Amino acid sequence: MPTFAKTREFLAETGKISRFSGRLFSSGIKPPYEIKELLSQCYFIGYKSLPLVGLTGFIMGLVLTMQLRPTLVYYGVVSKLPMMVGISIVREIGPVITALIFAGKIGSSIGAELGSMKVTEQIDAMEVSGTNPYKYLVATKVLATVLMLPILTILADAIALFGGYIGVNIRSVTSLNLYFSEVFHSLHYGDVMPSVIKTFFFGFAVGIVGCYKGYYSNKGTRGVGNSANSAVVLSSVLIFIIDLLAVQVTDLLGLN
Repeated sequence: MPTFAKTREFLAETGKISRFSGRLFSSGIKPPYEIKELLSQCYFIGYKSLPLVGLTGFIMGLVLTMQLRPTLVYYGVVSKLPMMVGISIVREIGPVITALIFAGKIGSSIGAELGSMKVTEQIDAMEVSGTNPYKYLVATKVLATVLMLPILTILADAIALFGGYIGVNIRSVTSLNLYFSEVFHSLHYGDVMPSVIKTFFFGFAVGIVGCYKGYYSNKGTRGVGNSANSAVVLSSVLIFIIDLLAVQVTDLLGLN
């Protein structure tokens, strides 16, 4: 019985999130558009996240290079280190790690913000005043996450590759031009495009889950905390599921 109750609760929650997402496509994209609020959200969601994402990307590239080097030296293929770093970062590590950092920072922020507005009845006040809170609060935030995460991922990949260059030069001397020539020579269309496209879905998952958890937050400060926490957990799980599906699709299409 407990298993059945958990399954029913999971299916009910999935249905509610699906209906909540459906409102985005039915009413959220209709005019009038909240362009000013969208630009504001892009600034806070994208630009304000860049320092954390950049630092994470640099450390990611540096550590990955230092971890790969001993193994490649053992097998006598240390010259392939830039190629291995480039493919690993661009295809998988960069998009997923950036999305998880993004979920931790932005997902929790959205959940806490909307949860606080729900608790203090600001959302109800917007409805009474004739403002569509879903269009103003939810649609702008979700669209901002969808637009900003791919850009942050590309920047994080570039910074991570530079971190890899620093890691390569810790034990040897390689010119910047030679390093990036080997990196870009190993990358193909099937490596870059699928990894960029799936970040749009990562961004949508983070935005819609954060908004849903905050929009339907329980009363009280405990409810706000639970909304922020559950938004991070659920969006992180969805990122892994979407990544798994993306790998299967690209494999079926022969892009791997």
